[in-house]
Amino acid sequence: MLIRYIYTALLAVASPFLMWGLYRHRTGKPCVGKRWKEHFGLTPKLDNCHGPIWVHAVSVGETLAVTPLIKKLKAQYPHLTIVITTTTATGAEQAQKLAGIAEHRYMPFDFPFAVRGFINAIKPSQLLIMETELWPNTLHTVAKAGIPITVINARLSERSCQRYAKVQPIFDMLAKNLTQVLCQYPDDAERFIRLGVAKEKVSVTGSIKFDIEVSPKVKEEGQALRNQLGNNRPVWIAASTHNGEDEQILSAHQEALKDHPNALLILVPRHPERFNDVFNLSKQKFNTVRRTEQNHRWLDNDIQVYLGDTMGEMLTLMEAADICFMGGSLLGDKVGGHNMLEPAALGKPILTGPSYYNFLEITKALKDNKALIITESSKELSASVSHMFSDTSYREVLGKNAHCVLSKSSGSILNTIERITRYL
Repeated sequence: MLIRYIYTALLAVASPFLMWGLYRHRTGKPCVGKRWKEHFGLTPKLDNCHGPIWVHAVSVGETLAVTPLIKKLKAQYPHLTIVITTTTATGAEQAQKLAGIAEHRYMPFDFPFAVRGFINAIKPSQLLIMETELWPNTLHTVAKAGIPITVINARLSERSCQRYAKVQPIFDMLAKNLTQVLCQYPDDAERFIRLGVAKEKVSVTGSIKFDIEVSPKVKEEGQALRNQLGNNRPVWIAASTHNGEDEQILSAHQEALKDHPNALLILVPRHPERFNDVFNLSKQKFNTVRRTEQNHRWLDNDIQVYLGDTMGEMLTLMEAADICFMGGSLLGDKVGGHNMLEPAALGKPILTGPSYYNFLEITKALKDNKALIITESSKELSASVSHMFSDTSYREVLGKNAHCVLSKSSGSILNTIERITRYL
């Protein structure tokens, strides 16, 4: 109890700075606007519904990952009302694409009064938390209201486990409010149990990120884009890149151009507020065009870099490429990589840097099945890209292996739904 009071006091002190980061205007990033009140529990009520499921996904990545689950849940229970909350405006923008399937609301800040306001307005029957977004006051207030709490697609790295162990009383305060924890892998489950979560609360359901369904529309849009970019030129994509990584990727592209002068790089920064900076960086050495500024049907052959400066189109952009490099993996221990299953779903050969600790199991599965190349540096990246451009058969084998890994590991969504429907 005392720990939570201290935490709330510290949160109150820090909240102005957190709100500044959340609300300040950034070029290319959507704004919360007049809906800021929702963060304080002043949440619009739902019309004519009873006991909706509340799904929390922090931002864009989590919203994209949980979307197949929401769609499958709605298909099985058409009359069920689903509310999805996000903290960020970019997550809200992505969640709005689920209109007609799920209602979007902003997640209340982790103050008891804000969470109570949300609960009183929505009256959820249960809360599903995507991955491991655990907030002390939210968990306490929701559990006190008698609402079951399930962590879905839960993951807990060894590093995070050791950090929680150093503040065991805080983790105990969080864990006692959880109804069940549905883990991605046995190693995740073992770590939760090691930290004191009751064994009967922990299950392994697999990663819902393996259950990726690529719609025919995405395929069509991707092929249409490839036609615009040029079918007779080699194309690779660097997806979800971070600050400090773009320079390395552009350097690799410069080397690849020596062997393949007509090669094209699709460069997609992870965060929209960086679109302008990355565009200016690329323009220093390359003929660069932004996706939002491409106003003609065909891309000129002298364009060397195509900046993906839109949101929610990653699969389309990946489909238009021959090779996919997954970003967040060339920066030492800062990021720990990003999910490589989207290119796998498209049957693309995958490259990653040496830092992928957030996706160890996925990386291991892809590597063991010869579906992934790990490059230690910009120099190795350029060599691998050039090799794949030159050897079509090698590229195709890697892509087929990646798709096979994904297919064999699917089924997590149905496992998850089976365990949460008992609380409907």
